[in-house]
Amino acid sequence: MASHIGRRKFLATLLGGGAVAAWPLAARAQQPAMPVIGYLYLGSPEHTSRQVAAFRLGLSETGYLEGRNVAIEYRWAEGHFDRLPALAADLVGRKVAVIVTPFSLDATRAAKAATTTIPVIFTTGLDPVQTNLVTSLSRPGGNVTGLTALNSELGPKQLGLLHELLPGATRFAVLVDATPRDSTIADLQAAASSLGQQIEVLRAGTIDDIDAAFASLVQKRAEALLVITSVLFFNRRTQLVTLAARHAVPAIYWTRDFTEASGLMSYGSDVTDQLRQAGIYTGRILKGEKPADLPVMRATKFEFVINLQTAKTLGLIIPPGLLSIADEVIE
Repeated sequence: MASHIGRRKFLATLLGGGAVAAWPLAARAQQPAMPVIGYLYLGSPEHTSRQVAAFRLGLSETGYLEGRNVAIEYRWAEGHFDRLPALAADLVGRKVAVIVTPFSLDATRAAKAATTTIPVIFTTGLDPVQTNLVTSLSRPGGNVTGLTALNSELGPKQLGLLHELLPGATRFAVLVDATPRDSTIADLQAAASSLGQQIEVLRAGTIDDIDAAFASLVQKRAEALLVITSVLFFNRRTQLVTLAARHAVPAIYWTRDFTEASGLMSYGSDVTDQLRQAGIYTGRILKGEKPADLPVMRATKFEFVINLQTAKTLGLIIPPGLLSIADEVIE
């Protein structure tokens, strides 16, 4: 009987005393640490606020909110390719749960070289199989997967839109960054040849190169310009649009960010939608799915945008056929 009374006193002391206050602390100590996402970008933060917001939106669709139940470590290379390996190694050293590498083959390669175990989620306009990011779109294998717009396939379409705008033009220029893309250029040359046009390939790997490329464009008397996907060009879109206006060169770009900055036309995948999808993939991985089992998704949302005000400034009349197929006309 005494032993029963002793147990009751012990339980009463436990429930009414300081031990109960310690339980929440113990429970908190047992909770898993907040997962951390590494966000590795070749460019600068001031140029990508909308894309980062789209990534966070995708995360939220899987139940993750930055600062509440997930943290994001951002690493910006500020356009310096040589910084990417060290930035990727730093994220690996911090034991992040996932590394996201938006729209930079070099950033994805740096992350892939830095770890074979931490999942890497990319977005790209290139073919991830040809660039050796994955072995297959359907079964990527390894620790890398993501989304591709296959923008190399869009080049001929963009060239065709320029041709429809300027049916009498015979000499177009293509601006590419320093990264060799022989297959893309070959596809464009074949498409230009079928339209009876010549293609002048201009390369720019730095800010100064962009100015030099436009000087060469004028010297070679190119009648229109196609700007190929590049983080450098995206970050310098104001410079590109300004130079195109200064030299009165009609130009087409791959994303609406250029037409919103007074570029003439853009046709390509919806960049913000790709980042949203990357956020969803990241959330799925945080919930336990493996990148090897997540197929590389292809972009499904594309948009053609025309800036009518820029067309008027250039003295161009947009053909009704182009206006009818535009997803948006900026006036």
